[in-house]
Amino acid sequence: MIDIRDRVRCKALHDKIVSAEEAAAFIKPGMNIGASGFTPAGYPKAVPLALAKRMAQDPFKINLWTGASVGKELDGALAAVGGIHKRMPYQTNTDLRNALNSGEVEYYDLHLSESAQLTRYGFLGGKVDVAIVEACAITEEGHIVPTTSLGNTASYVQSADIVIVEVNTTQPLELEGMHDVYVPLDPPHRQPVPIVKVDDRIGTTYIPCGPDKIKYIVPCDITDDVRPFGPIDECSQKMSELIIDFFKHEIKVGRMPKNMLPLQSGVGSVANAVISGFVDSDFTDLEVYTEVIQDGMLDLTDAGKLKFASGTSFSPSPDGLKRLYSNIGVYRQKMMLRPQEIANSPEIARRIGIIAMNTAIEFDIFGHVNSTHIMGSKMMNGIGGSGDFARNAYLTCFFSTSTAKNGAISSIVPMCSHIDHTEHDTDIFVTEMGLADVRGLSPRERARVIINNCAHPDYKPMLLDYLKKGEKATKKAHTPHVIKDALSWHARFIKTGTMKK
Repeated sequence: MIDIRDRVRCKALHDKIVSAEEAAAFIKPGMNIGASGFTPAGYPKAVPLALAKRMAQDPFKINLWTGASVGKELDGALAAVGGIHKRMPYQTNTDLRNALNSGEVEYYDLHLSESAQLTRYGFLGGKVDVAIVEACAITEEGHIVPTTSLGNTASYVQSADIVIVEVNTTQPLELEGMHDVYVPLDPPHRQPVPIVKVDDRIGTTYIPCGPDKIKYIVPCDITDDVRPFGPIDECSQKMSELIIDFFKHEIKVGRMPKNMLPLQSGVGSVANAVISGFVDSDFTDLEVYTEVIQDGMLDLTDAGKLKFASGTSFSPSPDGLKRLYSNIGVYRQKMMLRPQEIANSPEIARRIGIIAMNTAIEFDIFGHVNSTHIMGSKMMNGIGGSGDFARNAYLTCFFSTSTAKNGAISSIVPMCSHIDHTEHDTDIFVTEMGLADVRGLSPRERARVIINNCAHPDYKPMLLDYLKKGEKATKKAHTPHVIKDALSWHARFIKTGTMKK
């Protein structure tokens, strides 16, 4: 067994160091397990793998709560043995996605900023029975030093009866000090979250716990299962150029300061490409208040253009993770991780004037956005934090390529097959075709701007035809839909494999 005593600085806890198998044996069927992790970063690995092995021999299920998606050693391993009954609040694992879309797993998709609070209230089927937490160290007082994410971990530790800590020796000790742990009181005792600037510190550098709550400590030497980003393709590059030109115009007309306002960027290759586009721009002293800190934000730091970035997780590519670790002394001066209910706080987003930039599966001509469902029924990943920011941001921007499946699907449709963000929350739409600014426009005005600026040429005439038919059929009603045709594009794709007529 790996010697981790030097990282467990509370000597009274040394007797609680056990194998992953012994810790996993404590978990009982039907328990609510609160695990650390937000994206494939900072999640427990050794104990879930041991638990999955046990479940394969003696099948049973648990309810799994995390911060967001996690790596294959947790979601993947437990899904593969049918070990999850209910999952929340977000996922990206293929096996788990298939299980929840086949009815094997019950999935509760919700705004990430709400998830910790709802577990504390007991709204989700009881309290946290066991919290399983990855740490890089345990302090002299028995508190937990997190690793590459915070997510909901502090809240789960606070709420749980029992805590199992995985001390991961691949996570550098230099991560200590990069966290700002603050768990708000619940109503009616809640106070304002005292953040008015991106780099404000309001909490502790560790997760408060104490030795009495910790039952087991497990050594681990498995690295985060971070994933490579796709190359910055022509479409992503074009979208980045379009939004940067738009921001320059907003500054020119006096609607934003010259270094803009704090940026929020979603997860994935497109979001990373958009942020990376700022590296070669004229912008300096940029601030970021977001969920995930990806490669693009490391690029901004290296280019001397980042003033400060606040997030809840480091979610870089494999090469980006190496960069983070090798230059952690530099990055720790510019970056901080917070609990996700603070990183995604609607209160803070509204106060500091965040510019929200997220991706969409599809959006419709009237400005509604589908972030979660394929053809209205199949869950992709989840809403994540996009809704936390969309309704409360200074500007809300959504990005998508104009088509998918080699042109068989139009990402701009007459009516979304599922709606996560309504027309009331959206301001800017961007595809590789162009940018639509729909602020202050009526639904019919929005429709023409979105179609003319964002739709692919193969679908633009079809969309304009639908709008004109709707205006004629409803005598130019406020939102002129032809109800029998509104979802016909999706129906045609399901039947024929293309939305084209």
